[in-house]
Amino acid sequence: MLDAIRKNGVTLALFAAVTTGLTAVINSVTKPTIDHQTTLQQKSLLDQVVPPELYNNPIQQECYSVTNPALGSGVHRLYLARKDDRPVAAAVETTAPDGYSGAIQMLVGADFNGKVLGVRVVEHHETPGLGDKIELRISNWIESFSGVRLSGKDDKHFAVKKDGGDFDQFTGATITPRAVVNATKRTTLFVETLPGQLASLPTCGDSNE
Repeated sequence: MLDAIRKNGVTLALFAAVTTGLTAVINSVTKPTIDHQTTLQQKSLLDQVVPPELYNNPIQQECYSVTNPALGSGVHRLYLARKDDRPVAAAVETTAPDGYSGAIQMLVGADFNGKVLGVRVVEHHETPGLGDKIELRISNWIESFSGVRLSGKDDKHFAVKKDGGDFDQFTGATITPRAVVNATKRTTLFVETLPGQLASLPTCGDSNE
């Protein structure tokens, strides 16, 4: 009986070793492809919030770590767009903490003069059929930010219509679009302050994320 137990133990050990080895080989073979696809998807998202014709630097490589209450808690990534080495705009990760079903993670692109270039929602838990209209695949509502200029923090037009502004709310759901509009406003105001801070921002590789 002991021999049988030893034999089964050796068999299981060999099986585990072979399985672990195959997993490691598969991971090493597929990792470059996965990393490449991730890079392409990130670039596509950045180009949706900062049109590629506005810049000619490798925007993904100009990544900075920023912390500011306007963006929500924690560290957020900022991608700087340059045209012929001149900073022209930024794409910033930001959080709307007051969504109907929790925090809404976003990417906001804006220039340094208060113009919103694009907004995308990257993660949320809003109600399907109501709040999920903030997703581009559900509706084009999120595109209504593109090209809108913010005239300071007291700009009453930069709000949902229920609050006297210009942005549509959703039928039966005002909290979600209000949260996105307000987060976009706060982030755009933050981007306006960036030119004086760029030299002191830590790069993403230097952060303690």
